[in-house]
Amino acid sequence: MPSKSGPDELERQLALLRDGVVHLHGEAELRVTLAEALERKRPLRVKLGMDPSAPDLHLGHTIVLQKLKRFQDLGHTPIFLVGDFTARIGDPSGKKKTRPALGAEQVAANARTYVEQAGLILDVDKVEVRFNSEWMDRMAPSDFVRLCSHGTVARLLEREDFSKRYTAGQPIAVHEFLYPFVQAYDSVALEADVELGGTDQTFNLLMAREVQRAYGQKPQAVLTHPLLVGIDGNEKMSKSIGNTIDISDAPEEIYGKTMSISDALMLDYFDLLSAGEWQDMQSARAALGRGRGDPLAFKHELARRLVARFCGSEAAERAAGHFARVVSRKEVPEQVPEFRIALGEGGARGLLEILEEAGLAASRSEGRRLVVQHAVQLDGERVEDPTRRVGPGSYLLKVGKRRFARVWLG
Repeated sequence: MPSKSGPDELERQLALLRDGVVHLHGEAELRVTLAEALERKRPLRVKLGMDPSAPDLHLGHTIVLQKLKRFQDLGHTPIFLVGDFTARIGDPSGKKKTRPALGAEQVAANARTYVEQAGLILDVDKVEVRFNSEWMDRMAPSDFVRLCSHGTVARLLEREDFSKRYTAGQPIAVHEFLYPFVQAYDSVALEADVELGGTDQTFNLLMAREVQRAYGQKPQAVLTHPLLVGIDGNEKMSKSIGNTIDISDAPEEIYGKTMSISDALMLDYFDLLSAGEWQDMQSARAALGRGRGDPLAFKHELARRLVARFCGSEAAERAAGHFARVVSRKEVPEQVPEFRIALGEGGARGLLEILEEAGLAASRSEGRRLVVQHAVQLDGERVEDPTRRVGPGSYLLKVGKRRFARVWLG
């Protein structure tokens, strides 16, 4: 609960909340609501929703999680909403075609670790954790019809991705139109004062303001935040694209992936992920912005800070040492996972099968892609043939710059 009040505290909190925000919709209303909250010592209800469309949260998610933490540190009530119902619809944001709806079992499996991962940033014991299936699964058809009556097709077609697909003659499934209504109703059910999200969520977040008014509530303020570009340097960070740094990745992976980004992207990562912390790096960041300084040293420090944030300072130092040995000096890591794999017919196994069983590829098709990309080495020699079969013996497999496995075939 906010412990201070008065105009100075109001301006201090507003400044902290504006920091890093692209747009603050409803700022005049937020000013009034926050002043009342401070005077009456009533915390704001601040909503952040995430759909468990994949099992892991990535660095892009942490931009808004860090802002939710800032609200929490100021004494307000953070609401971490797991969109287990909306994930079954699938948010079409930024998609050029209908996103396949996920099954309930897959959604439930993905959601299991969300709260645990959010706990790497938030004090989850003081977070209101909710699932929107709580109210949506109980909603009667007549109530859903009433909800959808608060919007028009013309209004939905104002949404950029819908508009582009409609103009291009690409199909839009009816269930996709339902997603903004459900996300908006979440704010009604939670009586949200504020909602956080990325700029790609602007349409949905603003629609919630309209639906809250229709249900007799004061409209929430909306704080939109920049999107983090993935490690490919092109698209926004997304599991479906495969360009993420997941906060559940091993420390060596977080460190190595951070070191793989371009110098220009590195500055964006620092600006978006520092979250008001790492003030001791600001002068070095300013120098790099002027074309001076040591970008490699800065990137190493950024990688170390990110690993420390999610895995601890000791893990960060180990990851730095691992990177120096394996990538910089091209040595074998001190510890390499070991696997014993049975031989198949003819006393050999296919390389793609070995990669999959050793956990170096999620599937044989991914293994084939890695071989074609010249990313696979067997005992120090690059493998060119994805159909290669391997006979009995001990082998050191390397995929990319950082992933190793020792396999015994026999």
